[in-house]
Amino acid sequence: MSKKIFVGNLSFQSTESEITQAFEQYGAVESVSLITDRETGRSKGFGFVVMEEEAANKAIASLNGSQVGGRALTVNEAKPMVKRDFGGGGGRQGGGGGRRDRY
Repeated sequence: MSKKIFVGNLSFQSTESEITQAFEQYGAVESVSLITDRETGRSKGFGFVVMEEEAANKAIASLNGSQVGGRALTVNEAKPMVKRDFGGGGGRQGGGGGRRDRY
């Protein structure tokens, strides 16, 4: 069974092949994806690696805090993405505190 690994604090110049090489020491890498900004195409400094579960556990234990590209990596099991609600502001509910008409 495969496990998805979060890799954070990457150098903005890191490449998928560089990350693959770092993780291949612990087992076969199924995929590497570096996250980029939609508008600029520039790396956001994090990505994901998919490996077989046992190899992934070894990689997490060994690579978390290690130096790659001059930066200490954050490596842990990826958590499911939480859907965030970007709805428009809450509208006016309640009111109060405003000026009242006097009789």
